[in-house]
This record gives sequence, C-alpha cells and structure tokens, in this order.
Amino acid sequence: MPVSDSIANMLTIIRNAISVRKDTVDIPASKLNEQILGIMKKDQYIENVRLLKDNKQGVLKVYLKYAGKKSAISGLKRISKPGLRVYAQNDEIPRVLSGLGTAIISTSKGILDDKQARQLNIGGEVLCYVW
Repeated sequence: MPVSDSIANMLTIIRNAISVRKDTVDIPASKLNEQILGIMKKDQYIENVRLLKDNKQGVLKVYLKYAGKKSAISGLKRISKPGLRVYAQNDEIPRVLSGLGTAIISTSKGILDDKQARQLNIGGEVLCYVW
C-alpha cells in the first residue's frame, strides 16, 4: 500500500520501535527521510543511520540510542501535514521545549534544524519536532 506521508510514516515507525525498546529499525529510503535522520543523528537522538541498497527503493537502517532503559527520544511530532502545511518566517521559528528539543525545517538551503535556520536567518516549512 503506498504511503502518502513518508515523514509521518518514518516518525511512527521510530515511535513504535522505541515503545518496544528495539535496537534497530528499518525505514523505506528517501532523500528527505535520510536528511531528517541525519539531523537527528547530529543532535544525538539516534546512534547511526545506514543506507542499505536493494534492487528497489532501498532501506534506511536506524540504530536507536538508549541511556540505560530510557530512550534518547522522548517524543516525535509531525507538524506540517499534506492537508495542512505549516510555515514559519525567520523571526517566528519555533523553540521546542524552550530550546531543549529540535524543530526540523525545510528551507531554501535544504533541511535544517531550528538553530541553523536562526543562524542563517531563513524560514521555511516546519516538518516535525523531536525532543
């Protein structure tokens, strides 16, 4: 069955894997998913991401990060959906949990986290929150 919102699908797969304490999870590969997972790795929410090639689309193998029994990811929330796009100007970029979390934003310079978008003084579509 084709998925209309690959970002929401990816976040749900990760959320479900964390709830059952899996070490790795496989996500259908796309450039957008790969860039979002790259930001999550840079901000230390996940251990690692690997692209596994197959004859079709490919698979992103995500290694989840745990500190003891607690996951590094407390929550994931999809903000901009296919039915309702949410945009933020450069002076309206949201702060997740007063700066403790990360907002992932699609800008004209690519997929950035909220801190990078503030530094570059650019806005864009708010894709999701990670905390």
